[in-house]
Amino acid sequence: MTNKEVILTIEGLKKLEEELESLKSVKRREVAARIKQAIEFGDISENSEYEDAKNEQAFIEGRILTLEKMLRNAKIIDDENLGTEVVSIGSTVLLRDMEFGEEFKCTIVGSAEADPGNNKISNESPVGKAILGMPKGETVEVSVPAGFLKYQIVDIF
Repeated sequence: MTNKEVILTIEGLKKLEEELESLKSVKRREVAARIKQAIEFGDISENSEYEDAKNEQAFIEGRILTLEKMLRNAKIIDDENLGTEVVSIGSTVLLRDMEFGEEFKCTIVGSAEADPGNNKISNESPVGKAILGMPKGETVEVSVPAGFLKYQIVDIF
């Protein structure tokens, strides 16, 4: 299996590093203390606190491995040197919905940082794929499960 490149902004890299540090230094200790306490209750074969703590420990260790792999394969996008001629990863884009005339801003990020609720869309999403490499003023058609959406790239920041 090949290691997939993980595209991150500097902000996204810091968030992942902070999460990893928190899991290693705080969460590991907390769950170890819960396991120790659950063992002190006696028979662990029917101890739900012990089971819950062991499950959480497995989740934390899995997440640590995932984060470490992502950070090893990280490619950092320096948004200080981004051009505003065409949409690229790290660009903030003002889009106009051609059907409703509404405008909205979004930032194109790697899939690890995608957060549609905060207007951070993945370069691998239908909209992200459609606008990557496109210049200001271009109109793109995006295929979505409900049909097609049309957006005009109003501005690139």
